[in-house]
Parts: sequence; structure tokens; C-alpha cells
Amino acid sequence: MEVQDKKSAEGRVFTIPNILSMARLVGVPVFLWLILWPVFGGPNCDGWALLVLAFSGISDYLDGKLARRWNQVSDLGRILDPAADRLYILSTLLGLTWREILPLWLTATLLARELLLLVMVWLLDRRGYAPPQVNFLGKAATFNLMYAFPLLLLSDGTGWIASLAAVFGWAFAGWGTALYWWAGILYVVQVRRLLTAGSAAA
Repeated sequence: MEVQDKKSAEGRVFTIPNILSMARLVGVPVFLWLILWPVFGGPNCDGWALLVLAFSGISDYLDGKLARRWNQVSDLGRILDPAADRLYILSTLLGLTWREILPLWLTATLLARELLLLVMVWLLDRRGYAPPQVNFLGKAATFNLMYAFPLLLLSDGTGWIASLAAVFGWAFAGWGTALYWWAGILYVVQVRRLLTAGSAAA
């Protein structure tokens, strides 16, 4: 009975955690529009963009916590949660680089890691394996970057608040980038072991 309940929970779509993840995905184009509006002659909407990022960070914390507490971990949630994380990171990278808040080298470093993971997922898919679950280190890296980006956006101004935001923003960006690549390397090792074990079994 317990096994059946677990399987039915994994197959559910409209759970509270999944709805939170869906809302985060909807917020991605909204955030990108808000952050790039000044570039195309519109008003500065950085305050609203920060609110969208704040919602993303809070919902990212809640969806995983609620899924575990309410036994609502689902197959869809395992896809939506990391997808929302990566889309927010990519959209923020695009927006902040376009605004010249982030240097091109940092954007290239983070995008190179994403490209590496896409290759790993492709290799797994070719062998019929599902992608491994997101590990704690990857979550910690995303947590740091999701703090870094709004702080760096806030630093694009004047006064002591902007100066303080720049200091903490770059600190979080440095730690986040290092952890992001560390998690990526561990993911590569995990994929290599999985593929090697599969080849040996065949």
C-alpha cells in the first residue's frame, strides 16, 4: 500500500510544489522583459525585476521542502525544479551581461558549465538513462548565484547601498561559480561511473 501511494505521488502533476515550479517558469520571461526594458528605451524596472527574483528564490526553497514534507515528490517536479533554476540563471546572465553589469568572461564560464551538463544529459539519454537527481552541492551553487544576481543588479546604481550590494554580490558570484563547476565535475564523474557500469553489465 505504501509503495502504491509513493508511485501515485510520483505520477501526480498538479501538486503545490509543481505549481510553484510552474509559476517560477512563467516568471522567467517576465523577469527578462523587466530587466531589458531600459535597454530598449523603457523605464527602469529593476525594483520589479528584483521582486521576481526574490519570488523565484523563495519558491525554489519552498517547492523542495513542501514536496518532501507532504510526500509530493513527483517525476515532473524532478524536471521542473532544475529546469526553472537553469532558465533563471540563463535569463539573468543574458540580462545582466546585456546591461554590462556582468563581465563577458563570467557569463562564458557559467555557460560553459551548462554546455558540459547538456553533453552529459545527451550521453545518458543515448544509453536510455534518466539524468541523476540534483545534488546538494548543485543546490548550494544555485543558492549562491540566486543571491549574487539580484545584489549585482542592485549594485547598478549610486550610494552606499549599491556599493555594499556590489561587495556581497561579487562574493556570492565567486562562491557560486566555484560551486557550480564543482557540482558539474561531480556530475561528470557520476555519469562516467553510470555509463561504465552499464557497459560492463552489457
